[in-house]
Amino acid sequence: MTERDHVTVNDPRGPVNNGVGSQYVFYGAGVDWMIRKGVESLRIVREDRVRLADRFVPPLGYRIAADRLEKPGSVVLLEAPPGSGRRAAAIMLLHGLGEEGGADEEGVRFEELPATDKDEAPLSPGEGDRFLLDLSDFTDEEAYAKAQRRLAVCRSQVQEAMAHMVVVLPSGMEHAHAPDLEPHTVTLGRPRGLAVITRHLRMDRMVFRPADLRSADLQRLCERSPMRELARLARLVRAARDSGRFGVDFAGWLDQAMHAVTDRAGEVGQQVATVRAAPERALLLATAVFEEARADTVYEAWHSLMRTVGHEEEATPELARTDFGERLKALGIERDTDGRLRFGRLAYADAVRAYFWANFPGMRDDLRDWIGHAAGLRGLTTDDRVNAVVRFGERSLAVGRPDHLFDLVVRWADSATGASCDPRSVAAVELGLSHERFGGWFRRRMYECVRSGHLSDGLVRVLTAACRQSLAATHPDQAMVRLHYLAVRKGEAAREAREALLGLAGRDRRLYRLLVDRLRDRTRREPRGAEPHLSLLTELLGSDRAPDPPPWPDLFLGWETVFSHSPTELWTPLVSSWLQAVAGDSTREMALEVMVRSARGRAAALHRLYAIACQWAGAARQSSRAAVAALFWQYIDHAQYARTESAERAGAGPRTTEEAR
Repeated sequence: MTERDHVTVNDPRGPVNNGVGSQYVFYGAGVDWMIRKGVESLRIVREDRVRLADRFVPPLGYRIAADRLEKPGSVVLLEAPPGSGRRAAAIMLLHGLGEEGGADEEGVRFEELPATDKDEAPLSPGEGDRFLLDLSDFTDEEAYAKAQRRLAVCRSQVQEAMAHMVVVLPSGMEHAHAPDLEPHTVTLGRPRGLAVITRHLRMDRMVFRPADLRSADLQRLCERSPMRELARLARLVRAARDSGRFGVDFAGWLDQAMHAVTDRAGEVGQQVATVRAAPERALLLATAVFEEARADTVYEAWHSLMRTVGHEEEATPELARTDFGERLKALGIERDTDGRLRFGRLAYADAVRAYFWANFPGMRDDLRDWIGHAAGLRGLTTDDRVNAVVRFGERSLAVGRPDHLFDLVVRWADSATGASCDPRSVAAVELGLSHERFGGWFRRRMYECVRSGHLSDGLVRVLTAACRQSLAATHPDQAMVRLHYLAVRKGEAAREAREALLGLAGRDRRLYRLLVDRLRDRTRREPRGAEPHLSLLTELLGSDRAPDPPPWPDLFLGWETVFSHSPTELWTPLVSSWLQAVAGDSTREMALEVMVRSARGRAAALHRLYAIACQWAGAARQSSRAAVAALFWQYIDHAQYARTESAERAGAGPRTTEEAR
């Protein structure tokens, strides 16, 4: 129904290309973070939804669904044909629940639930939270039955919490729907295709007249094409305009875009049928994958591809062969003034890649190995490398081979040197996570990785980056679980994962509570291996990590767990941080009482708290610190007195070994 920078909004079943070339944004500090722009994604963060709302055309039945969803605790199930924009409609229904036209309320969740994953963290919905559950990809009755059981659990939790949920049902599986789904189901129609095109073009500030959209070919496209194709057509019109190579008027840009959508696959098929020689076909494919790279580098990639597929080097000396420029010209490949290669026709490279992956299945393993090497050629810029990786990834996912993409993630990450992430690996895993069909596969594969034995520092860094930058935005609970497994490992890369985990939890009170509970549970269930979890919990409970205002019940439970273990040096920075926080802000004075209460009944813990406060106050007894320490000691004395008085009333015997330490 519409095109997104980070979000699929038009119900695609495969990767979506952003015009004639892939574009990326790199940002962050200390690591090579990157976000692929123009790739379908499960992200439903607010800025993406706002952009979708600008381009959204409500389908028939939308108003009925919106009215039903308004009631707190409501669950609406959408039934619509593929290509009708059903996923976009689901997102917009949830987005419209916000105040003032979709503005998010503070603390309200807007998340997509995994359809088949075993979510390692509980759903725990809150009042007003909004959830999307997309089941549209199910075709197997047994798998769909399991998904419906998950739906029943989620539905009950959402209703009880007074939250909201929209579910996208699979098409063609009506016979397998549970009977209790029918009262909650709304059938959506198909939006007017011409209205969708018009909305997209206007949002791209395209100047045109209504008469420019009346051609018979365009009308046929609007009537029959999926919403994703109409969104792609609009993007191609914009790409034709922005390239400056296809005239200066709207009619010319639209004509180029129409040819790209309707004719490119046939044109590529005709060209490949004509070009029978392996070197020419290899050059065609190498240019399609490395389009916009420098000619000399494409030349290297071309020869690398021929070696990978087993093509023997020509015996004829190079001077006697057809020169490189003549080969390019014969294939319709242009070399610009900067020496970079591109196809003369709009979106032709996309069609070439799609053709080879679809029609040469026996080469796919070789193409994976080729990209594994060629994406590291010295003449490539970082943009060139990431472009090639994403183009390879899109094709691999389109033909159902996510393992090929993840194989390269591991290969590149394991060979990385230094303390930075390999940008190719990060781009590849991020593409996989954002894919509508295989996002769940990548999340499961990451889960298996982080729970396994040895991982290279390079792979730990890549998985940390993926959790921090991608998964935290779409599935924050799952990002937290994976970061936890990475954070309790040893080494510098694990410390980076630890910082990412603590940063994620510190930004969200719900995640903070979940992590406190998770770490407490691990210290109880794994007493022999509790040390790394306990260390992490102790750091999480420091004043610099806690949300503001402090969540006292969560801190009490966390401190209680920490103080139930033997005192360690880790206690000193924890307790000192809160003493310092109280000295600087009297509104946090409750920390002193809560901390002592959490240690009540444990003499060794109370003695240690007293000693830390003495050390913090210092021999000089500074007035600002002395007052805080004195109040802390009063709470400790009261707790010890209460324990002694209680023991005397109960006829207690001598002190225990713990108390005597």
